[in-house]
Amino acid sequence: MRPRRAAPNVSRVTAPARSPALLGRLRHLADRAWSRTGVTAPPPLPSLVVDLAPVLLVGLLTGADAAVNEPGYRQADRFTWSLLAVSLLALAVRRRHPVLAALVTGAACAGWALYGHIGELLNLPVIVALYTVAVSGDRRRTLWTALVAASLSGAVALRVGRDVVNPQGLPVLEMLWPLVPLLLGEVVRTRGQLLDEYARRVAQAEAEREREAARRVREERVRIARELHDVVAHTVTAMTVHSAVALDALDGSPEVARRAMVQVRDSGREAVRELRATVGVLREDADETTAPAPRLAELGELVARLTGSGVEAVLRQPDDVGPLAPITELAAYRIVQEALTNVVRHARARHVAVSVRREGGDLVVEVVDDGTAAAPATSARAEHGTGADPGTATGFGLVGMRERAAAVGGTLACGPAPGGGFRVRASLPADGGAP
Repeated sequence: MRPRRAAPNVSRVTAPARSPALLGRLRHLADRAWSRTGVTAPPPLPSLVVDLAPVLLVGLLTGADAAVNEPGYRQADRFTWSLLAVSLLALAVRRRHPVLAALVTGAACAGWALYGHIGELLNLPVIVALYTVAVSGDRRRTLWTALVAASLSGAVALRVGRDVVNPQGLPVLEMLWPLVPLLLGEVVRTRGQLLDEYARRVAQAEAEREREAARRVREERVRIARELHDVVAHTVTAMTVHSAVALDALDGSPEVARRAMVQVRDSGREAVRELRATVGVLREDADETTAPAPRLAELGELVARLTGSGVEAVLRQPDDVGPLAPITELAAYRIVQEALTNVVRHARARHVAVSVRREGGDLVVEVVDDGTAAAPATSARAEHGTGADPGTATGFGLVGMRERAAAVGGTLACGPAPGGGFRVRASLPADGGAP
């Protein structure tokens, strides 16, 4: 048998505030196992108890080993017990001052060896201290501690080797044993860091998924709201205008009132049809057939609905505008629909012209009326979808048309027309903005 000796660490590297000690991880695993039983977990132990419990165990084992020293070697005395007491006090503060604990326990271990004591457990305090240095620090401090501890342990072995080390004298082995607790502490610390990094990345990925899901929900809500606005606003506005005409002509011109009410009925049916088509798109049942999205071929019907509302509408559209992406046709239809709705609501126009043409790779649609051009303040209100009549405010207006155009990679310009009135012009890529 031979004594175990270790040197203190003199590294100046500061330990981080967080110390993922092995005992703390064992407590965490025990708490998880306890929680699975369904029984209320016991209250956590005070930190002082957690710190002192290993110290008491080390004191019992080391004291028992020191009390039964082999015959022919120095027996335990006051000096022996004093070194043990100092080592235990140092271990009590090892989590707050790991380097200091390694210094004190290393000096005590060397003192036992130089004083003539041998034993297998006399180096247990310094083993615990070296483990704490590694598990609570960083790799640089661990390397410095290993270098200093191995060097001083070997020096002590050479000094007392003939007396207390085996006859062959193996100082190399005495230099290696301090590396074992340091290596174990480094492994535990590195594993703890990897687990923490994994948990952080999992939490970050989960938060990112939640943000992405929330963003998609918001975008879908905006899309649905815009689609419903485009479907309902035009037909309901036409119904309101025709209803007013019918009320005015009810007594004096029953035939005019009748035609106006027929327009109200037709507009209501059209609104129901388009609402059903829109709601059908949102259904998850892929087998249920839904009405197709509006296309440019239906612009004639859209313009014709203005008949009887006091606005003369003209559509200029070639028979063939070339191949168009369905999303481009839908955007063009909805922009014209919203522009005509704004004409009926706000422009007080008598004539409106809708033109559709192909310019290179773009589809250009224009809606020009001869109403009163909006003043800057009124334009600002229209920009946010608020007209002169609060009861007809929708919250979209020109903003919705710009979003429609931007969704397919196009642009939209609006403002007073050169000859008076108001003009809306949209330029949309024929391929729907495909890359």
